[in-house]
Amino acid sequence: MPKGTAPDNDRSVRPVDLERAGAWLTWHGLADVRPTPLLAARLAARRATHLAADVLLAVFIIAVALVHTVNRSDGDAVDGTGPPLHWSLLVLTAVVAGLVLAQSLLARRVRQVDRRAAATLPRRAAHPVRLGWRTVLGGPRVLFAVATFAGATAPAIHALTVQESTARYAAAILLIGLGGIAAGMLVQLRHVLARPTVADDEVSLTADVIMRVEDARYVATPSVVWCLPTVSVLAAGLGWWTVAWLAFIALSVVALALITARTAPSSTVAQHVMSDR
Repeated sequence: MPKGTAPDNDRSVRPVDLERAGAWLTWHGLADVRPTPLLAARLAARRATHLAADVLLAVFIIAVALVHTVNRSDGDAVDGTGPPLHWSLLVLTAVVAGLVLAQSLLARRVRQVDRRAAATLPRRAAHPVRLGWRTVLGGPRVLFAVATFAGATAPAIHALTVQESTARYAAAILLIGLGGIAAGMLVQLRHVLARPTVADDEVSLTADVIMRVEDARYVATPSVVWCLPTVSVLAAGLGWWTVAWLAFIALSVVALALITARTAPSSTVAQHVMSDR
């Protein structure tokens, strides 16, 4: 593992973070590797970022539900193109922009931690192959994410064709929300792929690949996409669409489980990358 110190200094790394780093190494088949403060700091930054990202997405779902519910309770707000409708969609657009910005800042925070960690290394090692999206994410997961977004967009497009203004308004909310989620996902994946390599030997290179793969898979899991139609379009009472969407979620969960089971673990991906040296 890297011999350098953690960002700031070693004393800034809590003992519990070192213990968690050791457990992380053991989980990925590197039980004989001693956890370093540098690795502990990188993993701690990722845990904090993932927690903040989960809270952020939960707040976003609540915000979408509130925008839809507040205006739906006011008949004038959704019956036509009055100011309440316009303003609510503008507010939602601002919320979406804030979401993308916040996700970008969180991803940048992890990238900055990695850069500071890399700066402490006496020498830098490089990955033997370029770690593009096919390596860290894989085609099946990309196709799954695209299919999930397409499935969520379908009820919105259908709602735009009906005469009821409430359904059309809900469809607009859903499309704006999905656009924000997609943009945030792409921004975060870009950060994952652009992060610097933090390693000075073969073992630390392996750990770096594992972290990059895990980060990419975390970002590409479209769990929030399953929730957005439930709090917007389906709440407008589109009949059989509700049953269809619940079935779609069930099938998606099964598909994701199968993809996860058939996809090589992050540690195996790292081993394959290192074998291409």
